[in-house]
Amino acid sequence: MPKPVTIAVVSPGAMGSALGRVWAAAGARVIATVAGRSPRTRELAFGLELLPTLDDVLLQADLVCSVVPPGRATAVAELVAEHTHRLGVSPGYADLNAIAPSTVAEIESVLGRPPLDGAISGGPPAPGGGTTLYLAGPQPERLAALTAPGLRTVVVGSRPGLASVVKMSTASVYKGLTALLAQALQSAEHYGVTDYVVADLQPEFPDQIRQLPALLALAASKSDRFPDEMRQIAQAQGEAGAEAELFQAMAGVYEAVHRSRLARLTPEQARQPGELAAVLAALADR
Repeated sequence: MPKPVTIAVVSPGAMGSALGRVWAAAGARVIATVAGRSPRTRELAFGLELLPTLDDVLLQADLVCSVVPPGRATAVAELVAEHTHRLGVSPGYADLNAIAPSTVAEIESVLGRPPLDGAISGGPPAPGGGTTLYLAGPQPERLAALTAPGLRTVVVGSRPGLASVVKMSTASVYKGLTALLAQALQSAEHYGVTDYVVADLQPEFPDQIRQLPALLALAASKSDRFPDEMRQIAQAQGEAGAEAELFQAMAGVYEAVHRSRLARLTPEQARQPGELAAVLAALADR
């Protein structure tokens, strides 16, 4: 019987831990370390095989998966490259972060070889969910072969960066729309016309309007990483000949959201945020 692939998750936050659990359910051995991480991260990493140090993880890994905020993607690649060089090992490397294709090329330069480029669309995968993992680059079958409930894997092509293009394009719509709603509703609330604005938007955006409090609260709870993601989108769009200024401005929107009282919620708390008026009051409180 073939030995199961050993996947190292760096780092096991909400998304990385959930990916690890579905890969483990599909037959992989999934390892990580939470050394130096917060108590919340330790709780989120349930179900993974936790090892004492990063060195212990890298010595046993067949494939290292980086699942971190986009602003840390290159630094994590540098850290893994430094440790693996010192240890004399060379596991595969998959970057699953929300980054521009040029940042994927930067990571390739850091590693000295092409990474497996990945992009996650949707929330942390779970049975019954609809998360999609897009892949491009060398040996995508290492992850594509792991069929698990709640996670669909799509191979985009053989060139690293193509999966990231998918993420940069879809995230510009999903997170851009959320930023627009935050701006519009904050203004509407200031002038006392929120009910009219919500009623006008509801026919065209029924799902978003139905989930408005949680949509805004969840975005705020993750807004520490969104400005860097918006800048990566701006970088990708600018390199494609589109205007970069739009998502540079979106980065400013999410920086303002992150300064608000609403951003103090954890993602778990943000799923039950209360009434829209309370959410908008917390969003305006900076």
